[in-house]
Amino acid sequence: MRYEIRVAGVLQETTRREGFPELESVVMAGQTVLFGEVVDEAHLYGLLTRFQSLGLTVTEFRRLPE
Repeated sequence: MRYEIRVAGVLQETTRREGFPELESVVMAGQTVLFGEVVDEAHLYGLLTRFQSLGLTVTEFRRLPE
């Protein structure tokens, strides 16, 4: 399953690379958009936990069409 996650603000390259190595990212209109494969529910909750532990505000989290 592919997901798109939008985060408020622009994440530093180091945070994107080290915090979410399995996701690709782009910066658009003052926010960071991360996207990639989420293999299962545990991975999904793990991502959410990482966002929270880094103090990031997730503004949108959606599954992309296959």
